[in-house]
Amino acid sequence: MALFKKFLQKICNDDGSKDFKDGSAKFGTVKADPNFNAQNDAAKLKKAIETKGVDEATIVEVIAQRSNAQRQQIKAAYQQSTGNPLADALKKVLKSDFEEVVLAMLMTPPEYDAFEMKRAVKGIGTNEAVLNEILGTRSNKEITALKNTYKEVYGELLEENIKSDVKGDLETTLLTLCKATRSEDSNIDDAAAKSEAKALFEAGENRIGTVCSVLIDILTNRSEAQLYKIFQYYGQLSKDSLAKDLEGELHGSFEDCLMTLVKGALNKPAYFAERLHLAMKGLGTNTDTLTRIIVSRSEIDLLKIMQEYKRMYGKSLQEDILKETSGDYEKIMMTLCGTP
Repeated sequence: MALFKKFLQKICNDDGSKDFKDGSAKFGTVKADPNFNAQNDAAKLKKAIETKGVDEATIVEVIAQRSNAQRQQIKAAYQQSTGNPLADALKKVLKSDFEEVVLAMLMTPPEYDAFEMKRAVKGIGTNEAVLNEILGTRSNKEITALKNTYKEVYGELLEENIKSDVKGDLETTLLTLCKATRSEDSNIDDAAAKSEAKALFEAGENRIGTVCSVLIDILTNRSEAQLYKIFQYYGQLSKDSLAKDLEGELHGSFEDCLMTLVKGALNKPAYFAERLHLAMKGLGTNTDTLTRIIVSRSEIDLLKIMQEYKRMYGKSLQEDILKETSGDYEKIMMTLCGTP
């Protein structure tokens, strides 16, 4: 809950200067290779796979320095020339975290999101943090593509899997996000922002149960631009009373889900920077999180995430990756960050 309080205070103290039309796709670290040739790259990978001991350096060079669209063409060219899927060939010769990241990069973005969501709900226990991260940060178009791919690949409805694995307020929140109907209008309705800030404030003054329903409705339906303005007006009413009302009431995965939506509206690259930092903090490294965020944001806003990481933690993301990883996994992560 302390994190929720800190973020509300940060929002309240913000000067309001934020551009919701910046076109974040310009801020990826991975760009299309201007001299791309799918057949040549497929031949390079075939040779690298068949080399005794495997030529991992060539695999990194080809896979991590091509756009996702180009990788799909390489997959097709490899299949055509060898008669075998590229992913299957790589699975046989690679291992551990390096194998995971290479296979992740061969998937399209909707395939990778669907893969991560399926992994989060299958088996004993549910990884709610992954559900929160993906559904809380993707656009309506991305969520729709994810749901369609999930059904095609796994023969199941994502919503049904969520219903069977998650309950209560978290279930309500995730299923609302699954509808992919959240406003994405960058124009702000000032009067509505004032009114909903007041509704949040008054809900907090009454009962915590009301706060949850109001929070879910506002956070899952309003655009990020509108949320930003709502938070500012809330700050004019009370700097921290909502946080005080919520403190001790929200916890665990539901808190994490709402925090994802709040942080995403405030500063999405900073949210991902924090997730990366937590993945590498303390004993051991959560390579699943490290891989998922770096791969999925590499053509969208990884440059901004790296900038926020440096601002927030006083050191570069690459410094921590070098400290916390090793071998071919380290090399491919560094290449994705633009440091081959």
